Amino acid sequence: MATLLHLDSSLNGDQSHSRTVTAAFRSTWEAEHPEGKVVYRDLAAEPLPHLTAPAFYAAFVPAADRTPEQAASVALREELIAEAEAADALLIGAPLYNYSIASSLKAWLDHVISVGRTTGTETPSLAGKHVTVVTSRGGSYAPGTPEEGNDHAQPYLRMVLGEKLGLETDFIVPELTLAPSTPAMSSLVPLYEESRAKALQDAETKAKALAGRLAA
Repeated sequence: MATLLHLDSSLNGDQSHSRTVTAAFRSTWEAEHPEGKVVYRDLAAEPLPHLTAPAFYAAFVPAADRTPEQAASVALREELIAEAEAADALLIGAPLYNYSIASSLKAWLDHVISVGRTTGTETPSLAGKHVTVVTSRGGSYAPGTPEEGNDHAQPYLRMVLGEKLGLETDFIVPELTLAPSTPAMSSLVPLYEESRAKALQDAETKAKALAGRLAA
């Protein structure tokens, strides 16, 4: 039985574009892999606390040598890391906010990135797991657009998830999501609709492929 760890970070609830796509991915994965398990965290509705100095430095102390204060401070990090390690694949909703990721997702990453365990070692504990990232954005940051180069979400996530944690990264990018509600972008609505349709199709296709891999 495979486990999918599903994280959402959008602030927009049912109106969220990234949540719509992650939900489509998850429902397809569950239909294809009904015996599988999903562990879900809504990082916007139930945000994690920021990483503190005691929690950070306690990770460098052997568990048996930690003081009660250190053990208590690092407990959440241990829970989140173990949760990710127990998953066979990850699904992350990561909309672009102010050119980067939501602070709630950054908090999760700060807890999970642990030198000597999940990174900074020849055998990172999450290495080889598949992660699908849905990174929606209100405009477009594609080559040739006015905002080209200003997307600091996808490059960052590719680096930290792929290069540093060793995950196999895959991205779904619904864009121009502000077009239907922004008069100045009305001419881009057809492109938005095309991008949305492609994202939903990609979610279904990729979820089926992942379920097949995990069930094999």
